[in-house]
Amino acid sequence: MNPPASSTTSALGAAAEARAWRDSRALVRVAPLAVAAILLAVFPWVGGKFYVDLAAKIMILAIFALSLELLVGQTGLVSFGHAAFFGIAAYAAALVTPKSEAASLWLVAPAAIGAAALYALAVGALSLRTRGVYFIMITLAFAQMAYFVFHDTPFGGGSDGIYLYFRPDAAIFGWRPFDLDAGHTFYYAVLACLVGTFGLLAVMLRSRFGRALAGIRVSEQRMRAAGFDTYAYKLAAFVLAAMLAGLAGFLHALKDGYVNPELLSWHQSGAVLLMVILGGIGHLRGAVLGAFAFTLLQELFQSSALFGPLAKHWQLTLGLTMIAAVALMPRGLIGLIDRRAVR
Repeated sequence: MNPPASSTTSALGAAAEARAWRDSRALVRVAPLAVAAILLAVFPWVGGKFYVDLAAKIMILAIFALSLELLVGQTGLVSFGHAAFFGIAAYAAALVTPKSEAASLWLVAPAAIGAAALYALAVGALSLRTRGVYFIMITLAFAQMAYFVFHDTPFGGGSDGIYLYFRPDAAIFGWRPFDLDAGHTFYYAVLACLVGTFGLLAVMLRSRFGRALAGIRVSEQRMRAAGFDTYAYKLAAFVLAAMLAGLAGFLHALKDGYVNPELLSWHQSGAVLLMVILGGIGHLRGAVLGAFAFTLLQELFQSSALFGPLAKHWQLTLGLTMIAAVALMPRGLIGLIDRRAVR
């Protein structure tokens, strides 16, 4: 028996409306990303050197924030020691590079990211057997241990840090595909890393692995009952997040040519966590937006031209702003943008 024509028509109409709704939501999410990427690509040709350097710094911090978003927003693991991986990679890049000549990029980059991954494997193997506040405190303790190793020993130059005199050479058997010291090459390398990191995480979170992480975030007990080795999944996510943080630390060392123990401090861990919160936990776009917003606010509040004597107390101003942002925008900037876009 055939269904009534009116029922079929209404069902098709409902399906079409649902599809149009999904398409509009996808457009709202993708279009701003494409526009942002284009603007960042052309920015070096219209912005001054200071602003181009600032944009490169923010993009590096955006990679760092994306790495923490993988833990906090996608896996439900709040780490307060994430800066350890950022700083260890930066130090590894500086220590591997000779003082008299440039080292190979294809040696320095894997060494820096690998150092962060190895430390994360050790930290994660122990800390992931705990949860909640205990996990937070153990990650903080490991980060502080790493901080004092570099701060209190000559290994990493003590509190003065060490310099990286040469950016790595990208030559492959005599052929140099690009020169990180030439023009805006380094800027575009950072932009490529940011786009690649975002794309990698976006694809991964839609895979079986990403869906498993989402299940662990919602209910780890149910995932274990379903036969998933949740410890292995969390450890894999922890190490991957550390590798991405290591990539950011490596780029930071190349950009500044200098590393110091503050890169591993709890202040740095707190700052990147605030970026994720400000942007909106649970959204990759939020991590990137939070990094841009937080760093620009930081630069703004330090401007004596705008804030006069208050510029010396920019931490207080920034702190009050963050409190207001969390109170007024509990879902972060991305939640506010999405809500307005849907309207």
